[in-house]
Amino acid sequence: MDKDGDLAIKVETENGQTHAWITATRLRELVTRLGGPHDRFLVVQRIPDIPDVFAQVWHEAGGGYRLEHRAAEDLFFGTDLDDPGPVADLLTGWARRRPGWDSGVAWAPIDPGPREAVPELPDDVREAVERRVRALLLCGYDGRRALVETAEDHLVGGEHGERPVSRAQAQEVVDRLWLERLAEQETWGEGPTDPDRVARAFGALDAAGVTARENFTCCRGCGTAEIGAEREGARGFVFFHRQSTEAAAEGYGLTLHYGGFDGSQETTTAVGHEVVAALEAAGLSTKWDGDPGTAITVAPLDWRKRLVG
Repeated sequence: MDKDGDLAIKVETENGQTHAWITATRLRELVTRLGGPHDRFLVVQRIPDIPDVFAQVWHEAGGGYRLEHRAAEDLFFGTDLDDPGPVADLLTGWARRRPGWDSGVAWAPIDPGPREAVPELPDDVREAVERRVRALLLCGYDGRRALVETAEDHLVGGEHGERPVSRAQAQEVVDRLWLERLAEQETWGEGPTDPDRVARAFGALDAAGVTARENFTCCRGCGTAEIGAEREGARGFVFFHRQSTEAAAEGYGLTLHYGGFDGSQETTTAVGHEVVAALEAAGLSTKWDGDPGTAITVAPLDWRKRLVG
């Protein structure tokens, strides 16, 4: 039996839950519980997500288990099993890319149907959409689904017409640029990047009673207004918003906003010191004068955030 460890997968269930970097034991639990109301299927993607590569399971109470996996646009297979144990074992092997993971069961090919012919976008439209998608890929927080929605809606109602980019055209642009970014990501090596260090510091702060949120809301005003809903008993908060993420991705450092939920300068200052200490413990440099009215800047910063999907 394989030893449990974090699997580089993201699992989405019918009831809207998402589980990433889970153990084989947790994956087995998710498969075993299938069959209840609004919890009849799950879809598994790799981390990072790869277009046309996924696995999925369907099970309704009283029936068997339908397991399917897709390895490429034209390589789609399915099999029917009676029990959740073998399904979980196969999914674990798939997740770990174990050689021969798919042996021992009868797989039948699935016809995905004809692929829609996607018209070429006009150069000016394509270039505008590509610029926006590339900027968000540099930020690194959006998955392929969110990027497709952005690409489709980016130019709606503007000089190019009411809806100049179709869903299929948006998907083509996103998948092509996503794969380019993954190829670039392969050159980074396996060590932690600065965004990994930010995430580590934020995780430590969150565990210590400071609500810490990455890429949170669109701007400082919205973030300050909405962070209270994330409090959950914390004494203070720290966040950076999407505009700050884009600035960091462009090489300008990362601006952090922080404060105490009691509104006092004393608590805000104390939280600021905690934030700086956590960032420095994670191996990052900060700029802050100790004034509770001044934002904390993380700089210099090499923003290479790995895609998840």
